[in-house]
Amino acid sequence: MSKQQGPINGKTQRPYNPLEKRRLAESIVRELLEHDVHPLPPTRRFPGAGIYAIYYRGDFPLYRPLSQANAKSWRHPIYVGKAAPPGGRKGSEFSDEPPQDPALFHRLEEHADSIRQTRNLTLDEFRCRHLVVDDVWIRLAESLMLDSFKPLWNVVIDGFGNHDPGAGRHRGKRPNWDTLHPGRAWAARLQPGALTLDQLTTRIADYTAQFQSGASAL
Repeated sequence: MSKQQGPINGKTQRPYNPLEKRRLAESIVRELLEHDVHPLPPTRRFPGAGIYAIYYRGDFPLYRPLSQANAKSWRHPIYVGKAAPPGGRKGSEFSDEPPQDPALFHRLEEHADSIRQTRNLTLDEFRCRHLVVDDVWIRLAESLMLDSFKPLWNVVIDGFGNHDPGAGRHRGKRPNWDTLHPGRAWAARLQPGALTLDQLTTRIADYTAQFQSGASAL
């Protein structure tokens, strides 16, 4: 018997739209999650822009619940992000030429370098998934990952993806990430961050309680 559309509980069903923005984003994120995890950064350089997820499984005490949640499978990213093509590449939406610039690989390298500089994290404890994506869909897919996963370093501890603000701009506050993971030289030159280490510890404990209770971040 064929399915019929009609009122349900007095409400009219919305027509199914396979091209709805959220459905399109879900298809991209599912493709990312079906990929194997790789070292951070990946061992081989590759061209293209796209999206990525970074995972943690290590011994940093505050992240132990998150690390344990990833013990059997890499399910809960600690950070997600995107790498857009350089300069916006006007007209690239209609280009059939394969990507040349390794924007996504470079972004993962930058993140690896940030972790290497810390005094309390070990790069070997991190893994990543990455997916080269057509330029048009990159921001849409990143938005869905942020909304779905709410990763620790995106929503609780900000600043991991920050860059050196440059000479003469060090009157700003130190990112919370650098308060928790000191080591980046440029961050040390900034003013103290808005939150103390004790306040950040409390925030992390509240966040990781979901893993200790068996709840999912998804």
